[in-house]
Amino acid sequence: MEKTTVQKNSIMNSGTDKKLKLNYRRSCDCQPTHINCMTAKEWLKSQLGVWEFYYESRDIRDKNLHPATFPISLAKKIIELFSHEGEIVLDPFVGSGTTLVAAQDTNRNAVGFDLNPAYIRLCESRLSNQNIFNKSKQIAIQDDARSIQEYLDNDTISLIWTSPPYANLLNRKRKNKSRRDRKNEQFLKVEQYSQDERDLGTYDIDKWAIEMGNIYDKLLPLLKDKGHCVINVPDMWWENKRITLHIALVEELRKRGYELRNTIIWDRRNIVNNIGIFGWPSNYITMGTTFEYLLDFWKPPIKGNK
Repeated sequence: MEKTTVQKNSIMNSGTDKKLKLNYRRSCDCQPTHINCMTAKEWLKSQLGVWEFYYESRDIRDKNLHPATFPISLAKKIIELFSHEGEIVLDPFVGSGTTLVAAQDTNRNAVGFDLNPAYIRLCESRLSNQNIFNKSKQIAIQDDARSIQEYLDNDTISLIWTSPPYANLLNRKRKNKSRRDRKNEQFLKVEQYSQDERDLGTYDIDKWAIEMGNIYDKLLPLLKDKGHCVINVPDMWWENKRITLHIALVEELRKRGYELRNTIIWDRRNIVNNIGIFGWPSNYITMGTTFEYLLDFWKPPIKGNK
């Protein structure tokens, strides 16, 4: 597949050099020791370990466009908590481009990667109305997440934030009761992003964890010291077994040098409808669709640096 690069307010070096010319320094007036631009009141609200979000009119809800999106408000919360204005946010699996939209809203530079050219076009359309009140740049690039280090320099990324493919757990026909009762077009549909052999959504859990580790191993040098890396994953049920993606991911990233700092619960009950009854009366199963994990890692500082 030919690679296509879509640029929003970006400048690429000439020739074969893929490196992006993108500012990575703060454009705010915050103190050097501050990790974000938040006020004390905003900081206090963010210390709660259970978060809830709502969709807005700009959010992508059509599963024909993308099967698994998150709210702009969620991305904005993560970006504002773990970066300053003017710094770079990286999304290795940008999908519908929600991270880029949130970065545009919050005056952060951002780069997103995806294998699917349709998703890159979707990103472009969502960024078409540029925010004239800031000078940040948002770039969507069609390429493999395994190639990101070719585009960005070491120690330039302040935040890595994404919701990656969930192994091969979407690569099956959707039979859950809510979709059956609604009789919508998603019933019995395979919602996997693609069948590209590079797509992590085609891998079983063990191979998925290793490949995620391999990708994030290459991303670690790009991250600034004490830069955060937040990954959104759920756990799921498969053939009456709980598939613990969040545990597999924590174990793998720890091997690669990341340190887990916080586990935040995304309470999704306000956006889930018609969940039905599962397991009653003999097999208790918590509804994975009602909550997901926001795993917050960071790049540990070099010894002696605080």
